[in-house]
Amino acid sequence: MQFIDQARIKVSAGRGGDGIVAFRREKYVPAGGPSGGDGGNGGNIIFQADDNLQTLLDFKFKQLILAADGRRGGPNKCTGASGNDLILKVPCGTEVRHINTGIIFGDLTVNGDTLVVAYGGSGGLGNAHYLSNRNRAPEKFTEGKEGEEWLLNLELKLLAEVGIIGLPNAGKSTLISVLSSAKPKVADYPFTTLIPNLGVVRKPTGDGTVFADIPGLIAGAAQGIGLGHDFLRHIERTKLLVHLVDASSLNPLEDIKVVETELEAYGHGLIDRPRIMVLNKKELLIAEKFKELEQQLKKELSRELIFISAAMSQGLDLLLRKVWESLNT
Repeated sequence: MQFIDQARIKVSAGRGGDGIVAFRREKYVPAGGPSGGDGGNGGNIIFQADDNLQTLLDFKFKQLILAADGRRGGPNKCTGASGNDLILKVPCGTEVRHINTGIIFGDLTVNGDTLVVAYGGSGGLGNAHYLSNRNRAPEKFTEGKEGEEWLLNLELKLLAEVGIIGLPNAGKSTLISVLSSAKPKVADYPFTTLIPNLGVVRKPTGDGTVFADIPGLIAGAAQGIGLGHDFLRHIERTKLLVHLVDASSLNPLEDIKVVETELEAYGHGLIDRPRIMVLNKKELLIAEKFKELEQQLKKELSRELIFISAAMSQGLDLLLRKVWESLNT
């Protein structure tokens, strides 16, 4: 399935049905009077969160969404049928925003949440409504009102408690594959991961925690360079970030600074999000290099470091223990 996390659509709720002019003409009703019924209301357009969906793919191919119109009124004061509401399923984590103003209509984060994005027009009044002592045979009626029409931007932000970030080839996909049952594509070249990967990691209590492997950031990602800008939104909802660094790279400290700079440039409070600094691929370092790197980073960063080998499944128990402690504080 193609992963689509943004879509632009136009929604148009149903138009209300017109009221009508009608008079009773029955043999034994000498003064039947006006009997024109009201029009039915137009259908609403409603979004509903569904945790079985993972993508906005459907909205890429259907960008104009129309709800049913209300029916016109009938004689004998019969009200026209209202248009059926149109309920559209979206993935949990979908944010609905007006394209022109940027106003957020709503944020669907819980399975079953609903949001009315466009209200149908009200039905018009039939001439029966205008009967009065002064006017015993009114011929006035009103037309139904148009339904609301909006240009909307749908943006999916993954609902993960833990986001794994880092430069390409830091080993993010390998890490999530060994921590969970996720099976992302893994290879030894940059940008192997082109879409976020989700995996569920079990806590000691048995509860599941969702981890998200976010495609590699590069310098300038917050300004739209590379893949990172497209997927930084997916860590906006995370409670904790695991910053994974390739310990075998030429300059791990510079790699760390690149990602930190992009988090700050992107905004949305990401730079202040709790982070665990993890150095991966320690199996590629000789003992002397390992000690030297550890001392340098602790001096420069003044924060706790965790060294692991995702490929060799080393240090993962300590990493998970730190994750659970951070999530519980």
